[in-house]
Amino acid sequence: MFANARCIGEKNINGEDCFILKLCADPRTLKARSEGPAEIIRHVLFGYFSQKTGLLVQMEDSHLTRVQSTGGDTVYWETTINTFLEDYHPVEGIMIAHSGHTVVTLFRFGEVAMNHTKTKMEETWTIEEVAFNIPGLSVDCFIPPSDLSITETLEFPQDERGESAIRLRRSAERRH
Repeated sequence: MFANARCIGEKNINGEDCFILKLCADPRTLKARSEGPAEIIRHVLFGYFSQKTGLLVQMEDSHLTRVQSTGGDTVYWETTINTFLEDYHPVEGIMIAHSGHTVVTLFRFGEVAMNHTKTKMEETWTIEEVAFNIPGLSVDCFIPPSDLSITETLEFPQDERGESAIRLRRSAERRH
């Protein structure tokens, strides 16, 4: 993901000295992802990588979208997803973060100064178990976390069922 990124500096994140890599979507990509009255103006990704381990410590993903209504009013949406990754352990030779904290901020603003809305959602997450290459699972399949409710289920023979690949424990908080 960060292959075409540019190093823009250094920053200390939770006591860890990190390199900051910045990746910006090019104008053609932004235009291709824009649709109808919604125009994506900016999409920037920052990755903070530990100078000691090379592991991703924090990732910040920011989008700015302009929406033109039929009445002529323009509304802007800025979405920022900031994730802190922790507790790395090797899983089948790959270092995987097993816990973290994510903060999502949605900021809506427009031509009228009093028409600003900011919503913030937070989630602290852990991954208890990870498995790759689950026997009988095709690349088109996804095993959802156990806390998701499924309204329709399909039964498979016992030998085609895999253990849950990832179990997540979620605690989410929504703030306005």
